[in-house]
Amino acid sequence: MLDYDLLAADYARHRRVHPKVLKDLVAAGQLATSSRVLEVGCGTGKYIHAIYQATACRSWGSDPSEGMLSKARDAGAGVSFSQGKGEHLDFADSSFDLVFSVDVIHHVADARAYFEEAYRVLSDGGRFCTVTDSEWIIRHRRPLTAYFPETIEVELQRYPRIPDLEAMLEESGFTHIQARTVEFPYALTDIQAFRDRAFSSLHLIPEEAFQQGIARMEHDLANGPIPCVSYYLLLWGEKPAQSSAGA
Repeated sequence: MLDYDLLAADYARHRRVHPKVLKDLVAAGQLATSSRVLEVGCGTGKYIHAIYQATACRSWGSDPSEGMLSKARDAGAGVSFSQGKGEHLDFADSSFDLVFSVDVIHHVADARAYFEEAYRVLSDGGRFCTVTDSEWIIRHRRPLTAYFPETIEVELQRYPRIPDLEAMLEESGFTHIQARTVEFPYALTDIQAFRDRAFSSLHLIPEEAFQQGIARMEHDLANGPIPCVSYYLLLWGEKPAQSSAGA
């Protein structure tokens, strides 16, 4: 089991906000300054800080790792952080207009319990989003899969299938469930994040495979920037608004 307290410094140094994910969270979440937003599994706080900076909304972040939260608090003001797990959110019912997580669901021991908790703390008409990877994305990651193909089977074992997540969202009470994939092309000019294993799957493959992948990256980078594409799947659900007639 990985110790994310020990990984916090590398995550804070290397992990970046996916611009298309941020755009979709703000737009589809219909965020305004009056919105109340919670990021579950916020890690070093990259996304919730970016949302706060973009919208000035009321913002909270929760994560099990105190090491990650320490980095999140150091990253700036405006966001309240607390330690906790998605399966047991320490917030009152109907506290938020948007609850989201990014690249977290494969770390959650009980996804259904997390979805039920997210549903509970959302206000009527509130929205939920889990940002994750589909099987297709796992098989087509570039550069990760291209240079470390051993991560494919590791990740397929860790990541829940999208149809299973959709079914759990529906069973938890969510409606208007939608999945969409976003992509962001970029050129990689520095592979230090890979050398530092700032991606958890690189800690789960054999050392020989890791070193071979780094050697291939160094070889290709010597000939110029490495073309890459970052994909994410955003899985959305909505807590139905309660009509007065049904009250």
